[in-house]
Amino acid sequence: MSENGKFLTEGVRSMFLSTLAFSFANILVKQVPNIPAMEIVFFRCVIASAFCFIGLHRAGADWKGNNHLLLVMRGLFGTTALFLFFTTLQNIPLASAMTIQYLSPIFTTVIAIFVLSESVARLQWVFYAIAFSGVLLIERFDTRISPFFLAIGIVSAFCSGMAYNLVRSMKGREHPLTVVLHFQLVGVVAGFISLFFGWTTPSGWDWLYLFMIGVFSQLGQMFLTNALQKERVAGVAIINYTGLIYALLAGALIYQESQSSESLAGMLLVVFGVLLSVVYSNRKREIEKIEATAA
Repeated sequence: MSENGKFLTEGVRSMFLSTLAFSFANILVKQVPNIPAMEIVFFRCVIASAFCFIGLHRAGADWKGNNHLLLVMRGLFGTTALFLFFTTLQNIPLASAMTIQYLSPIFTTVIAIFVLSESVARLQWVFYAIAFSGVLLIERFDTRISPFFLAIGIVSAFCSGMAYNLVRSMKGREHPLTVVLHFQLVGVVAGFISLFFGWTTPSGWDWLYLFMIGVFSQLGQMFLTNALQKERVAGVAIINYTGLIYALLAGALIYQESQSSESLAGMLLVVFGVLLSVVYSNRKREIEKIEATAA
């Protein structure tokens, strides 16, 4: 519920659209299992870079930025996370891959202890344990998820957490589109280099799928940015987890991926643990603001 009493605010609508767009992109990645994950990253980032350059031109912002090392590092961690996430999407059930990726907010918070000198309350460690127990439950009862791909998914979530912290460290120092662009440019360069070692020529519908992966990913990013600008993070964070519903439906209807009751319980534990952490941390900040004002 927003401050004006409405649930379906502009920010909430944007978050719904963002989650839906990213879900379509994820489904399309699974539609091209014959294309190497890094090659998909290349096509996705080429298309997204074009959108970023157009946006920066309209905004009259400098695409080069000032914090070059941080921008490159954000790009490296973001590209690594994307490559590993695409790898899991192609090799394990759709909903499971997305669930493991939902661990990224936990890594974001933990890494912030060292990168941004932020603290973590003891209760939040309990929430993190709940989320990780859910991942272990999924891997334990789903034979389609090997320890190898589970590890890849967790490393992807870790790299996402590192990338988010680097983005936060540049808040107010770089134009948001400049930060996004450098992520895409690193993906283009890394993806292009990978083509010399493992190129698979797309055929037929593959070209359309690759193009639409880039389009839906950029739409998801645009709607996400708008949602976070229009609404408090706590107000829209829960909507991001509707993506798991899309993944379960798409997995069942398109890829005939059934889920056991144990796997579903594990997914719920992950979402429950992460959401408790997000809500708790945001509530803690609000209380600290009130106390600071009272003082």
